[in-house]
Amino acid sequence: MLIGHQHSEGVNHTAFDYQRVQVSDGVELNVATTGEGSPVVLLHGFPQTHLMWRHVAADLAADHTVIMPDLRGYGDSDKPADTGLTYAKRTMGADVVKVAQALGHDRFALVGHDRGALVAFRTGLDHPHHVTHLASLDVLPTLDMWDVMRGTSAAVGFHLFLMAQPPGLAEQMINAVPDAFFGHFLDIWGGKPFPEDVRAEYLRASREAVTSIVADYRASATIDVEHDTVDREAGNQLKMPVTVLQQDWGAALGFDARGLWRAWAPDLDHRTVSCGHFMAEEAPDVVTSAIRDLLTR
Repeated sequence: MLIGHQHSEGVNHTAFDYQRVQVSDGVELNVATTGEGSPVVLLHGFPQTHLMWRHVAADLAADHTVIMPDLRGYGDSDKPADTGLTYAKRTMGADVVKVAQALGHDRFALVGHDRGALVAFRTGLDHPHHVTHLASLDVLPTLDMWDVMRGTSAAVGFHLFLMAQPPGLAEQMINAVPDAFFGHFLDIWGGKPFPEDVRAEYLRASREAVTSIVADYRASATIDVEHDTVDREAGNQLKMPVTVLQQDWGAALGFDARGLWRAWAPDLDHRTVSCGHFMAEEAPDVVTSAIRDLLTR
């Protein structure tokens, strides 16, 4: 069901159309769309919103319907209280399918960055009849991520361990200095500074979503691990063509990123990029080209 329109303040959103899409009882997502043609759904990462896709979407909109939700718990989407399953990637993946269907698309290509890539991964495993192509930007699947985070090199992922703790302390600590916390990642993960208004929008959205963002991360240390373990033990794999773009974290942390991904995705195009983590904004041409290549497979 489509409900109303929504815009965030402080950033020019005139290139997108906005709708509220109901995905479950009491939960609506803020969804931006642009373009016409075969559908491509783009899922944002942390600590960002759908706005991160503005450059990629402008290109893809020439011949695709581009659908960009704020994930549940992020941006201007609803932020329901966590029940243990609320922010499971299985739940968030079901949101993606419902958004696409509400907009008239039963089958769609799916691209995710960071947290959105984990949602895309789970959506591809759970809903292979809906996802025609899948692209993942700069993550490992959850089980592999926890496997490689060992020793002093794991300090780079301190936030993963902080937000994996039981409810209470992490939320209190982050709420004490939200702009410093979220700004830390915006500043150190990128290859170049964000435009001032874009950075301010990410900080606004994140400081208003501390509890739900922590719940999303906590799910990746609990219920998401359980779901992924079941699939790994059953030998389940992604059935659609998959493209992965990653920084060369394998060289830095001592793992074979391509090999880890191939265990999940037999039809894999794995590419190492030279830009920073926020590649859709730093190198949109690289990302768009990879998506277009994927869609031809």
